[in-house]
Amino acid sequence: MNYIIRQCNNVRRYKFLLQQLVSRDFKAKYKRSFLGVLWSFLNPLLTMIVQFIVFSTLFKSDIPNFAMYLLIGIVFFNFFSEATSMGLTSIVGNASLITKVYIPKYIFPVSRVLSSSINLLLAMIPLFIVALFTGVRFTFAVLILPFSIACTIVFCIGVSLILSSAMVYFRDMQFLWGVLNMLWMYATPIFYPESILPQNLMILFKMNPMYHFIRLSRALILNGESPEFKAYLFCVIAAVIPFFIGTIIFKKAQNEFALHL
Repeated sequence: MNYIIRQCNNVRRYKFLLQQLVSRDFKAKYKRSFLGVLWSFLNPLLTMIVQFIVFSTLFKSDIPNFAMYLLIGIVFFNFFSEATSMGLTSIVGNASLITKVYIPKYIFPVSRVLSSSINLLLAMIPLFIVALFTGVRFTFAVLILPFSIACTIVFCIGVSLILSSAMVYFRDMQFLWGVLNMLWMYATPIFYPESILPQNLMILFKMNPMYHFIRLSRALILNGESPEFKAYLFCVIAAVIPFFIGTIIFKKAQNEFALHL
């Protein structure tokens, strides 16, 4: 706990550097792109349109307001995929800087996740536009949505701390994570309903943090109601435990980074 408090103090100390890294990572993503930041709007919409046509036409999905159901899952999982993939290479990609000057190393994976968070917030704009066009009636429950977003960000930071540490020692992690990320997507109810999941396997699906973040977000937006208290508790647990595990692993591994970069 003292370690986390010290690092939080470091965040305030290196606030300017963190802001610069976030800005750099965000701008680098759209460098030399004709549409630039507009892709933050188009990417989730185009993905939703393709999957909507496939799963609503070919597989005859009977999920109410399937477009919004699908888009919420896509927006949150795309953020998870992008944030962790960027966090994965955050230490290796900044090797020249890390080996020359002292900077708290955790700032690099954190900055990658925060830069991806900007895309997540931008993606919320087309999400709410589609919600209006599909007749979603917003209630005060939607004001709780930042809680779900915050839990997802904390979870992604924890995963990125683990992945960035592993990447330093095991460079094949970038290829392995691509496969694991795809499996994770299919293990998350993004384009299929929870009702088709076998009851005897539900305990495994509920161990998936993204399941809880997306489920809560859908309840707040689609149902317009705040779910039971345990839904919030599960989100907190799903975010905090990986964050603490990632912090512990990163703390133990970071002193050897310079020897392997």
